[in-house]
Amino acid sequence: MSRIETVRLGVDGPQVGVQGFGAMGISEFYGDTDEAAARDTLDAALEFGVTLIDTADAYGRGANEEFLAPFVAAHRDEITLATKFALERGDDPRHRGIRNDRPYIRQAVEGSLRRLGVETIDLYYMHRRDPAVPLAESVGAMAELVREGKVKYLGLSEVTGAELREAHAVHPITALQSEWSLFSRDVEHSAVGAAAELGVAFVPYSPLGRGFLSGAFADAAKDLSDDDYRRHQPRFSGEAAERNAALLAPVHKIAATHGATAAQVALAWVQQRARVHGLTVVPIPGTRKRSRLAENAAATRITLTDAELAELEPIAGQVTGDRYPDMRFTSTARE
Repeated sequence: MSRIETVRLGVDGPQVGVQGFGAMGISEFYGDTDEAAARDTLDAALEFGVTLIDTADAYGRGANEEFLAPFVAAHRDEITLATKFALERGDDPRHRGIRNDRPYIRQAVEGSLRRLGVETIDLYYMHRRDPAVPLAESVGAMAELVREGKVKYLGLSEVTGAELREAHAVHPITALQSEWSLFSRDVEHSAVGAAAELGVAFVPYSPLGRGFLSGAFADAAKDLSDDDYRRHQPRFSGEAAERNAALLAPVHKIAATHGATAAQVALAWVQQRARVHGLTVVPIPGTRKRSRLAENAAATRITLTDAELAELEPIAGQVTGDRYPDMRFTSTARE
């Protein structure tokens, strides 16, 4: 397979492959990982032209950044490295605090630089927004990191359109990362329009609905291991899972027409939906398998017809269950 096309992140950001790589699942959340297979998959990413590599200090409590460090060292000039701060995790696995204050940001970036083994992070995101901390303080602190050479470009995650505009007025924001898929279209209320207006690139996470859209599992409670966090998400178990699986019939039908998979149709939809809004988009599906990576990358060459897009249009409005058990820390809660 030839390399995927490239796009520019934001107005003045780096040139990256039109599809990125979400590394979260390598270290946590989706059950055990075969590390050798995961490293092979990372190498394959570059072969396909997938150059935006996404992690966060919260994934595995820093273990994900440490896992990526040897790969980053070997390919530093070939990749755009993105990581995040704001989700504070302690010894209690149930605790997830959010911190956006200046002292914490400086502490967090130093930890990420150390674990990743780099002097500069290409794209640094605020992972979640704490409304109690003024955006001017948080983005101002992030801008200081740019001036000091610790960070090249700034990003935000799970913010509203109004919050994106406010932050962008403090310092240019290169990318906005939020959930966006056939199952999750909350961002279209305000964030997508604001990003298009400001020239901010959109980086959809979970573009495959955490694997549900691909058919990787039908009922999390029955099909996934006890340590898989999807077992605790409202959409993926019991009656909700049954109802939501029924919504995928047109996805499978369209996939058959294209000789493609359901996952490829879902990824192609994100790319084309973004173009409707005049938006640069770089989805970051995650996988630990080379074969899945090849499948995902091939989706960038699928074009859905207007009739097919119309057939897929109603899906999100019929989904049963929220994206998370606790939606307080998402942009949806602040719209």
